Amino acid sequence: METFLAVLLLLVLIAVSNIVHRFIPFVPIPLIQIGLGIVAALVPTGIHMEFEPELFFILFIAPLLYNDGKRTPRDELWNLRAPILLLALGLVFVTVLVAGYAIHWMIPSIPLAAAFALAAILSPTDAVAVGSLAGRVHLPGSIHRILEGESLMNDASGLVAFKFAIAAMVTGAFSLPQATLSFILIAVGGLLLGAVLSFLLIRLGVFIRRLGMEDVTVHVLLQILTPFLIYLISEEIGVSGILAVVAGGIVYAVEKDRAVSPQYKLQLVSASTWSVLLFILNGLVFLILGVSVPDVVEVIYHDESLSNFTVTGYVLAITALLIAIRFLWVYAYSFFESRRRRTARAPLKSQLITSISGVRGAVTLAGAFSIPLVLGDGSPFPERDLIIALAAGVILMSLVIASVFLPLLAGKAEAAGTQSKELAARSVVIDAGMSMLRGLVADSPGGGTQPALLEFTDKIDRLCAPKTENDIAAERFRKLGMEARLNGLEAERTELRRLLEEGRIEAPVAVKLEEMLDHTESILCRRFDTQVKFSLTELQRLFSGLFTVRSGGEISREAVQQAESARKAKIAMCQAAASAVGAGMSGENRLAAQRVIDKYERLESRLEQGEGWSKDGVIDDRKLELKLQAIQEQRDKVQEMYQEGTINLRIAGRLRRFVDQLETSIWED
Repeated sequence: METFLAVLLLLVLIAVSNIVHRFIPFVPIPLIQIGLGIVAALVPTGIHMEFEPELFFILFIAPLLYNDGKRTPRDELWNLRAPILLLALGLVFVTVLVAGYAIHWMIPSIPLAAAFALAAILSPTDAVAVGSLAGRVHLPGSIHRILEGESLMNDASGLVAFKFAIAAMVTGAFSLPQATLSFILIAVGGLLLGAVLSFLLIRLGVFIRRLGMEDVTVHVLLQILTPFLIYLISEEIGVSGILAVVAGGIVYAVEKDRAVSPQYKLQLVSASTWSVLLFILNGLVFLILGVSVPDVVEVIYHDESLSNFTVTGYVLAITALLIAIRFLWVYAYSFFESRRRRTARAPLKSQLITSISGVRGAVTLAGAFSIPLVLGDGSPFPERDLIIALAAGVILMSLVIASVFLPLLAGKAEAAGTQSKELAARSVVIDAGMSMLRGLVADSPGGGTQPALLEFTDKIDRLCAPKTENDIAAERFRKLGMEARLNGLEAERTELRRLLEEGRIEAPVAVKLEEMLDHTESILCRRFDTQVKFSLTELQRLFSGLFTVRSGGEISREAVQQAESARKAKIAMCQAAASAVGAGMSGENRLAAQRVIDKYERLESRLEQGEGWSKDGVIDDRKLELKLQAIQEQRDKVQEMYQEGTINLRIAGRLRRFVDQLETSIWED
């Protein structure tokens, strides 16, 4: 029970960290989560969690690296393969050698093999942590892709080097030729086995589908199990499970691109599930770091051979050393590349940005926790607590340094570049909604999907059309129509209350109709900063307890009576609204008001003929529901691009306003 409550509290803190980040966006989410973890550990009933090292790897690293392999843009990374490989492979091994010897020289109590292990887990960078910074700074696109590709590859190379160093420390034996050969075999074997296992699991999903099992839940579950199966099988055979899950993710992405049928529903559920899973895993990693900090500090505090100031000095020195090694490596590559191609060297600012952006995060922490407690002879692992403290300190320092200096170095993007980036991002957002509707059209040609796609396309074309001199008049006409519509809503509300007072409608029905009026008014007014999500699903929720009362599988007589009562009340409300709009008609708003009156009359006619309400009492508009699903898909895409660092906070805000305008335009009809 205690473990369950601890996990539940950590999940709550993940949500709290994102809420806090909304108010202080200049502080990266990882730092906020670390702070919340420290607070959770320091309170009287604080969290104290101990993890089995190998469990930490499979629980966090396997799915995170598998997802990195899935979402990596292969074409762009192939064009940047030289700098990525040099950073992900060359820089990792240089860091292990240089930093390993430096750590052993600076802290003699840490054996050389353990120092190499610490340097190895400090070598991988964390693209998630960098992405949290990219929302408020302008990282050039090439640098962002290099950092993303480097993070994908150096996770594997750094952790493989870490495992060799730990093995040497535990067994006390190390041979460079044998280690080199073993590294090649383990790495190549991991890549090949991961690719084969991923392909076989994908074929298994296709085979299950051919048997007629189209249940999306089963296929998504198979996708979630894939990285864990690949990692466990690879480690059991003796090859690199880390490289295996990376290769498995890449193969999955390739097979997904080659798929003949888009299987849109499966992709939608899969993307949503993975989004939640990765959101939780990344949050848990940094929260666990925060929870562990007080315990680590306490151990160091009671160690008479060390002081907190000494450990802090070690952390600062190691962080400075890592940044210096990274800068020299980037500078040397830029120098030789410019000489080879006879072109100008990359600006010093870009080299500094690349150096400081090497933020440490989840992989470093996972590696630190996975250090075994004892050696092969049963003796305690030397300075394990100090190594974990140094790793945690470097993570914190790298995040703080990047948070402070990246905005200063990156500066603000030029206006022209910002506008071009916004237009490109808008195209991606628009295409997200269109692709969703096209996928639904392909999966089920009927059901109103094709008309919904055509109407949605027309709305976007009108919204994106170049502005003309008539736009001022059109905007004025829209505002006049909005005023008339709000006038009609107020009249509907007054009529609804009159019907309730006269006893012509029951209170539960009146409450639900009132809620619908509130939602509609909120959408039309946009009174709040946050967008009001109003869909047919929410309408069904509003009416769920009112018109869907069933007895023995059939709609009850009471539900039918309530649905009929609501229909008659809505007809009376439409008549009152049309009269109120007509009474407020003037020479200035005559055309706009008449259009609103026409809409009310059409709705009244549909209701009198028994149309517009499903048999369960819910408004029946399949096209509207599909268009609102496309709107939600666009909002999700904006959030995804912001979290990945593709767009900054300002562009994300503008794109959200664009999606809001599109949704309002749909609801105005």
